[in-house]
Amino acid sequence: MEANGYSDPFVKICLKPDMGKKAKNKTQIKKKTLNPEFNEEFSYEIKHAELAKKTLDISVWDYDIGKSNDYIGGCQLGISAKGERLKHWYECLKNKDKKIERWHTLLNENHDTSD
Repeated sequence: MEANGYSDPFVKICLKPDMGKKAKNKTQIKKKTLNPEFNEEFSYEIKHAELAKKTLDISVWDYDIGKSNDYIGGCQLGISAKGERLKHWYECLKNKDKKIERWHTLLNENHDTSD
């Protein structure tokens, strides 16, 4: 890892269904940059009626060869979210065939450490 930042960040996106299974996608690893741009899109096929019961968990990690990855931050969208994240989730539910894009601040709270 670089002395003042993260060396090789990647984003892990996980849509958590009710059954305990996880659908996961990872972006490419962006090497040797403190300002990675991913510009990647993931799709999940989910019935609209079931979407309200799901949680979208987004986490950003620093990838280190030979060591454990470092959690940088993340956010969750879903019925248990608060503030702008909850508003974004409701807007997505109301506009089922539209892409609703928003910026969210990464929070350093509980996260899933499994890859």
